[in-house]
Amino acid sequence: MLFSSIDIGSNAVRLLLANVFEKNGYAVADKASLVRVPLRLGMDVFNTGSITEERIGSLVKTMKAFSYLLEVYQPIALTICATAAMREAANSGEIVRMIKEETNLDVKIIDGKTEARIISQYNSNSLLHDGERTMFVDVGGGSTELSIIENHRFVASESFSIGTIRYLYDKVTDKEWERLKKWLIKFRGADPGMICMGSGGNINKITKLYGSYKNDFIEFKDLQKACKQMEKLTIPERINLLGLRPDRADVIVPAARIFIFIMEWARLDKVIAPKIGLADGLVLKTYEEMKKNGLI
Repeated sequence: MLFSSIDIGSNAVRLLLANVFEKNGYAVADKASLVRVPLRLGMDVFNTGSITEERIGSLVKTMKAFSYLLEVYQPIALTICATAAMREAANSGEIVRMIKEETNLDVKIIDGKTEARIISQYNSNSLLHDGERTMFVDVGGGSTELSIIENHRFVASESFSIGTIRYLYDKVTDKEWERLKKWLIKFRGADPGMICMGSGGNINKITKLYGSYKNDFIEFKDLQKACKQMEKLTIPERINLLGLRPDRADVIVPAARIFIFIMEWARLDKVIAPKIGLADGLVLKTYEEMKKNGLI
């Protein structure tokens, strides 16, 4: 069954179409199509507090294009969520209304803890084994979401105003770094075997370039080396030598630094990057809710 979701993030807007089916007793989302548009709403919000008219226009055009694709694909259900940039934008309500008027699409702005829970809880079932304790880490453009899952059960989550675009523009406060550090220390416990599950395009790319791409993981020491190597390169060099998109080349180092900070304070020796995120969690959440209510 084909499901769809749209994730309006601080760095990019994503349309996911995925076939959802049961495997070993759990729902699995198999990507049929993914369209990503790097609108960078966070560049406006984290500097001025609002999204500019120019970028609003680009967002509305993007959503209109997505609506045409959805008419062709005809998914069973669609869920649309907006995260950090829209949470903080003073004109987010106006933008949501404009999108509704222009495209008839309903956008829901979710808080950070809800975002963290959707990413971890609905993606964890098919990824984790019984008895495992896992820290889910999603580093976005405007925020970082952390969750603890133990034996398939949700333990805790938190959202931090630490993201790649926010970092790039020096908008992360010392207070927020300290808050993140205390949370990590609290949950690292005495379990040296806790797994780190990372999501986001940056950690996927870093894993591909410097880690074990075949097995979707990178060790802490290799991540540190990767960060040092990328820091030495200019943005044009990252584009030409590493094959990065321009909208990835400038934020990949901030992403690496955020992951290093988290892994250091949580005492994690490697991060697994299985190419999952909010969009995947949304389609799985919708499937589970429709199944529970007898709609499928």
